[in-house]
Amino acid sequence: MLKSKLTHPLAIAMWDFSWLERRWPGAGYEDWDKALDELIERGYDAVRIDAYPHLIDSDPEREWELLPVWNQHDWGSPATTRVRVQPALNEFIGKCAERNVKVALSTWFRQDTDDIRMRINSPVDLGRIWTRTLDSIAGAGLMDSVLWVDLCNEWPEPSWAPFLGPDSGNGNNGDSGPSRTSPEIRRWMAESIALARQAYPDLDYCFSYAAEYRNWPEQDVSFMDLLEPHIWMAQPELSDFDERIGFDLGKASFDPTMYEILARNAEATYRTDPAHWKSRLKEGIDLLAEWSRHVDKPLITTEGWALIPYKDWPLLDWDWVKELCAFGVQEASETGRWIALSTSHFCGPQFVGMWRDVEWHRRLTDLIHEGDIK
Repeated sequence: MLKSKLTHPLAIAMWDFSWLERRWPGAGYEDWDKALDELIERGYDAVRIDAYPHLIDSDPEREWELLPVWNQHDWGSPATTRVRVQPALNEFIGKCAERNVKVALSTWFRQDTDDIRMRINSPVDLGRIWTRTLDSIAGAGLMDSVLWVDLCNEWPEPSWAPFLGPDSGNGNNGDSGPSRTSPEIRRWMAESIALARQAYPDLDYCFSYAAEYRNWPEQDVSFMDLLEPHIWMAQPELSDFDERIGFDLGKASFDPTMYEILARNAEATYRTDPAHWKSRLKEGIDLLAEWSRHVDKPLITTEGWALIPYKDWPLLDWDWVKELCAFGVQEASETGRWIALSTSHFCGPQFVGMWRDVEWHRRLTDLIHEGDIK
């Protein structure tokens, strides 16, 4: 298990599907060597990336045309683009291996023009596509670089797992989408992990989460090796920050006025009472630490701390975001429950205002490395 192999927590950056899709001039990942050297300079040990398992399962070397999941945020491509997953994935992992940078595998199930992801009809399908993906990495002799496998980002959010369908079960999540308290959702998780684990028993497996933290006692996570919750001060489950500033996350993907609202209201609202907003984040961190202790599973957070969307934009300053992120990292580190921490989900070269502050990154990655694992 990963926890038993670590002497200190890892500092990890979330490079999602940007590592492959943002490769046009100036997009941040057009030169993997440069981006990875800068990652090391800032003190990071690992990256979490999209392995596109559904595309590998279908045809790893095909040129796939991908549709934008949004055009306002700076993760991935803001327009239609084309990618070949292999051999690019192995080439990227190989460059990480040369630098002793470890890789966590996840997927956002990006939509291609044929919508291949909708062919996932069962946990068996989900387990199979991941096994074939791991086979393609193992065949290149790169498995030593893989840290863990997150079978679906922020499960079971419909944006990332649309194949679940309307009959997957809502549990106690009401009308907001499938709930992890649903027996059917639990079956998907447990059976798909069991299949992947049968093929690669030495890896750690999980599904990452972004909601349903208050009802954790009702959730079965016995089949997972770790918990990977994503947590922000502005998370609706913890805070009314978005509501107060008039921000709508759903609209923000394609509506540019949402970033105007952030520019007008976000920092101003935070600055009126920083202690209150930090307390919202701390409550969430304490809640997750309690969950971790109760189920005796370590925590990893690769996305989090301030608010969900942000970017380099007129009137958007990074200082208050970095302040909140630093607070979150400090609080999480002190619990001793996190075995890997991100400084934020903006720690990539496309977020220039955040990325260029090397000293800030070094201070926080040093803090992460100095933490205990309890």
